[in-house]
Amino acid sequence: MKKALFFFACILLFSGAQTQAQVTWHTPEEASQATIGNRLFFFDFYTNWCGYCKKMDRETFKDPTVAAILNKYYYPVKLNAEGNFTHEWKGRAYNLTQSGRSKIHEFALATLGKQIGFPTFVLFKADRTPIQAIPGYHAAKEFTIILWYFASGDCDKYPYERYSQIFDKEIRPQMNKQLGLADSK
Repeated sequence: MKKALFFFACILLFSGAQTQAQVTWHTPEEASQATIGNRLFFFDFYTNWCGYCKKMDRETFKDPTVAAILNKYYYPVKLNAEGNFTHEWKGRAYNLTQSGRSKIHEFALATLGKQIGFPTFVLFKADRTPIQAIPGYHAAKEFTIILWYFASGDCDKYPYERYSQIFDKEIRPQMNKQLGLADSK
């Protein structure tokens, strides 16, 4: 009996240690009505068939640093670019529409323009003005740099290429301190 209880306790401890970070995702409907203070909107434009979208969900968004940055400094929103729903943004309603042989959400068309590809992430200021579109798959380490570049305001201080070069040595320790994370790479 003691062995069984010990074994059960070990399983609970091990499974607790293996829990992954979670991003608190919001719906487009919630975003249309949200007041977010000094955070940024982070829109994840995805489709159900997109393999790299699923890989971002499985790997990148489960990373504790990525999740911490998104939850603290952004208002993360998942938007299915082929979803049949109405999304209101800056006083305009957007719906699913026919585009060529496929259907796509008007908000994705309006936001991404001719650069439609998935996944694409779009950052907006709190006043709903677009800042930057970030296309494609990104591993957690690279995505951490991108997210912190905008969240910290360092995008106004450094060109991105220089920033990514100095990030681990000069920027990451302060970021980890602000996020309450251990100073690791």
